[in-house]
Amino acid sequence: MKVLIVEDERKVGQFIEQALAEQSHTARLVGTCEAAREALAESSYDAVILDLGLPDGDGFDLLREWRAAGFNEPVIILSARDAVSDRIRGLNLGADDFLSKPFSLEELLARVRALLRRQGGAKATVLEHGGVRLDLLARSVAVDGRPVELTSREFALLELFLQNRGRVLTRTLIAERIWEAHYDMETNLIDVYVRRLRQKLGATDDKPLIRTVRGTGYQFT
Repeated sequence: MKVLIVEDERKVGQFIEQALAEQSHTARLVGTCEAAREALAESSYDAVILDLGLPDGDGFDLLREWRAAGFNEPVIILSARDAVSDRIRGLNLGADDFLSKPFSLEELLARVRALLRRQGGAKATVLEHGGVRLDLLARSVAVDGRPVELTSREFALLELFLQNRGRVLTRTLIAERIWEAHYDMETNLIDVYVRRLRQKLGATDDKPLIRTVRGTGYQFT
């Protein structure tokens, strides 16, 4: 399991990071909103532990931005703010849990495990957006009701886009998730697959579906 820790108190963040590592999880610690954005653009995470008081912004704004972009993985707010109004606001913005500082490390780890179990059982088996429908159980794809035949790589790529619609996915992240390898930036393998996928989905200039973000990657719109 990969966890992103967004915490500007370095000692607290390292404490959590070490505890997760001891539980055989992979954790990454960042201390600003900008670093958190970059981390999610570079790789995927199974959960996020989010502080609210960050040096370059407010965690509430970061959470709102993530949910609007389609990031649906569990987010636990970990903050010194313990007013009922803050808890309500966080949950309304899309947080899955709220734990006040000072906190029990054992309780935090237990809440992370509980959220991941819940998330694992609630994943959608049908993904739909912009007339594209992908059925994970039937391994089928349709566009405006028309069946579309995809290769296994194309299917996996479309699934990744639909799970992250609105979010810019870097070529490195796509390579790690689809090819399970680091991407050689000198090749155009991913570009070729995206072009094929656009063609099979019937993308047009008016409805591109997959937008190229120059120098970064792609975005399913």
